[in-house]
Amino acid sequence: MNDWLTMVTDASQMFLFLAFELSVLFLVISAGVSLIRQKIPDAKIQAMLGARKGRGYLISAVLGALTPFCSCSTIPMLRGLLSAKAGFGPTLTFLFVSPLLNPIIVGLMWATFGWKVTVLYAVIAAGVSVLASMLLDMLGFERHVIDPKGAPKSSCGTSCGTTASEPASANATACCASSTIKSVKPISAAASCCAPQPEAEATPALSCCADGTATLTQAPVIPTAFAKARADAWQQFKEVLPYLLLGVLIGSFIYGFIPSEWIAAHAGADNPLAIPFSAIVGIPLYIRAEAVIPLASVLMSKGMGMGAVMALIIGSAGASLTEVILLKSMFRTPMIVAFLTVILGMAVMMGYLTQLLFS
Repeated sequence: MNDWLTMVTDASQMFLFLAFELSVLFLVISAGVSLIRQKIPDAKIQAMLGARKGRGYLISAVLGALTPFCSCSTIPMLRGLLSAKAGFGPTLTFLFVSPLLNPIIVGLMWATFGWKVTVLYAVIAAGVSVLASMLLDMLGFERHVIDPKGAPKSSCGTSCGTTASEPASANATACCASSTIKSVKPISAAASCCAPQPEAEATPALSCCADGTATLTQAPVIPTAFAKARADAWQQFKEVLPYLLLGVLIGSFIYGFIPSEWIAAHAGADNPLAIPFSAIVGIPLYIRAEAVIPLASVLMSKGMGMGAVMALIIGSAGASLTEVILLKSMFRTPMIVAFLTVILGMAVMMGYLTQLLFS
């Protein structure tokens, strides 16, 4: 009975910790991404991370290696890159590299396993990420991206205020009406929806109605950069919150009810399937690389092979159940399967190479 109570307590504490940590991280990172996107035009991001430019992959890999994100906190940045229409391949490179490489991870690995294993880890993480991203881009996996909610439509017609000779279309009407803040006074139905206004009436905006009438409206208030960042972050957080809580709930249950001793017993060096087993088990465990690296020496002392430890590090840090659930809001199933295949393949490759070269 006491054991069950302890496991329930551990799972509950992990749920509260992860839910709070990931929520704060998501909001802070989302707001930061919004501030960056307000300063850096989408066109510049697209130019830097262009799909057909090799440097885009290099920049994404370096950016991912310098950002201390876990697999879940990478999501806001990923959403920002997708919204900015950055190159699909370089965007995937950032998704793969970001949770696996950063100065903290590299430093911990160097201290725990030595420089040779660390260099191999960095080469595998960056190299497989870039090559897999290029391949998925060539295979046209961009078609599996789900358009974010509330994205502006490119089919919006002529906006108000062009010329008197250009009649307002239905799309233009919708666009104009969407910016209405407060109606000031009606205008005759004969008035042109998009007719230029006299200078004395330049401040109020003109809202076009479906029946051809027009209404003067109060000019919209432009929010400050920080206010817009907060609004953008909150909107994104509301969209992903159900996915985040579901993933945290499942991950916390596994954390509380599956002890590390059980993992070590099934992932010993004498087990030929220990490496793929560790890679697969790592995904639902949701252990950040910074957390699993200090734990690695303990697992190895309990009989876990170094190759299995490497597979566990990449599997748990590169993908998590929470992240997969969050990605479902942005990618269709084929892209999710491809993402997991890349992470598992990378983990298994690193595991067997480590076992071959350093055991």
